[in-house]
Amino acid sequence: MASLAVTVKGQVTLKRDLLQHLGIKPGERVEFEKLPGGELKVRAARPSGTIDGFFHALDGKVKLNKPLSIEEMNDIIAAGWAGELGDE
Repeated sequence: MASLAVTVKGQVTLKRDLLQHLGIKPGERVEFEKLPGGELKVRAARPSGTIDGFFHALDGKVKLNKPLSIEEMNDIIAAGWAGELGDE
């Protein structure tokens, strides 16, 4: 089990091996879920969207900062089929 020091500002720095285990890269975000007994669940924050937003990105009704890659499209499709994307 990893043990980390808390700074006077209340900050904790996760070590590289923990970030790699979570699949988090520099600039990405981390989500925390409070659990009973003073425990936290930590996971990589993943962008959320809707399947409608995905289709509108394809038909040009939604403007994206950059085009979606095939991998990003596949991830969105898989999340939609799994029921992980909500409707707006």
